[in-house]
Amino acid sequence: MSAKVKMYSTAFCPYCVRARNMLDSKGVNYTDIAVDGAAHLRREMERASGRYTVPQIWIGGQHVGGYDDLAALERQGQLDKLLQAA
Repeated sequence: MSAKVKMYSTAFCPYCVRARNMLDSKGVNYTDIAVDGAAHLRREMERASGRYTVPQIWIGGQHVGGYDDLAALERQGQLDKLLQAA
């Protein structure tokens, strides 16, 4: 799958690691924007998502939320559909 996926994350956040692992296991190409020590990127993420926790994930321009939201989409059988549509 080659969806336009963007994720704001930090290096050691366990939820970020889980999100990366899930996307990697699906063969998804994604842009991972590291906000570690980059206050301007974290502010950019907060403005775009309305949230301050990482990860924050967009698929095809649609904000899907964090890892819990991504995992919920997977459990509901919606993640692959969303990735293919992007």
